[in-house]
Amino acid sequence: MSYYPEQVYWGDSGEVSARYRPVGTAPDIGESGTGKDAIHYLATTATTRGEFGLYRVEMRPKAGGPKTHFHKTISESFYILDGTVRLFDGEQWIDAEKGDFLHVPQGGLHAFRNDSDAPADMLLLFTPGAPREEYFEQVSQLAHASEEERARFFDKHDSYFVE
Repeated sequence: MSYYPEQVYWGDSGEVSARYRPVGTAPDIGESGTGKDAIHYLATTATTRGEFGLYRVEMRPKAGGPKTHFHKTISESFYILDGTVRLFDGEQWIDAEKGDFLHVPQGGLHAFRNDSDAPADMLLLFTPGAPREEYFEQVSQLAHASEEERARFFDKHDSYFVE
């Protein structure tokens, strides 16, 4: 019995299909650097053929973050690269620091925020892949949306807030 996923590639000699992203690549949203918010699209659903989405999130000091929510179709994992990010694991808030990791399966309550006076940097991993780029690009535009428009947006993006 094999525990590996179903075969995806059927060739016999491999192919040139890797994607390299140098460290100096500008973020896809925002500006890099101390005091700024930025999101880097490291591996999108499109580039991973739906397997996962990986994003680097740079948070300015006191950036806050989303309230407690859950996802029905995707898991979300957090890996702290630098600074302190407050992570909510469904029961308690944890001051996560460089090297700390949190995995939240589908249905798991979670939240994150930067409440510190210093910037923070983390990786977000979504599995399976989902079009989170549209979510990141449009969520800030909801300030003037109606409750119905907000509900449609969050439902479309598998985000269910409980507070």
